[in-house]
Amino acid sequence: MPRWDARTDANQAEIVEALRAAGAVVLILSRVGQGCADLAVGKGGKVWFMEVKTEKGKLTPSEKEFQDMWQDNYVIVRTIEEAIGAITC
Repeated sequence: MPRWDARTDANQAEIVEALRAAGAVVLILSRVGQGCADLAVGKGGKVWFMEVKTEKGKLTPSEKEFQDMWQDNYVIVRTIEEAIGAITC
């Protein structure tokens, strides 16, 4: 069952804005819950799942399980620079 009361990290809005400004398509998934990444980000025919964390934020067990399933297309981002770097590699 989805978590409709899901919290988002304070830095998520600015990261989404920066990704979109860089030409990426961003689908916000943070309300899905069950460990699903916060964002699905597409650019140049590629898609990444991004988990947005604050400086000291850690993955929950269900987030770790999601990371393990999508390892090649999964990235944890804490800053705008990390998010932009992930889509330009």
